[in-house]
Amino acid sequence: MSTHHVPRLVPHKAAPAAYKPLIELQAYTEKCGLERSLLELVKTRASQINGCAYCIEMHTREAREMGESEARLYLLSAWRESPLYSERECAALEWTEAVTLVSETAVPGEVFEIARAAFTEEELVNLTVAIGMINVWNRLAVSFRLVHPVTEDQKRKVA
Repeated sequence: MSTHHVPRLVPHKAAPAAYKPLIELQAYTEKCGLERSLLELVKTRASQINGCAYCIEMHTREAREMGESEARLYLLSAWRESPLYSERECAALEWTEAVTLVSETAVPGEVFEIARAAFTEEELVNLTVAIGMINVWNRLAVSFRLVHPVTEDQKRKVA
């Protein structure tokens, strides 16, 4: 295992008080009324953009456990080119990309209008909070090089 695959530190152990409000806000986003399948797609897409292997593994695994298809997960990074996503999901993914890349996109007006047409104002705020949360988790995981779980079968395939 390379040193890149060794965590720099374990943030929830190093600063448990910092994690408490994050866990509470995460719990809110899970119960905010947005479809769980949509939230998993959003979390996965933001994690792809941010290069967070820990969160990509977690959210694709959780999505599969909830019945998400392999094809939709494989095609997520190219969602614009696939007919497998609903208009609402496409609006959420467009919003996710713009919000995740806010320093580059400034979240364009046309993206807001697409999202606004697909979501109520409350849903759009909740979606944005959920996107913010996954971006926080991504930044913690990438910065501290958290390593996603690896099964024995996966270890054998690497060796």
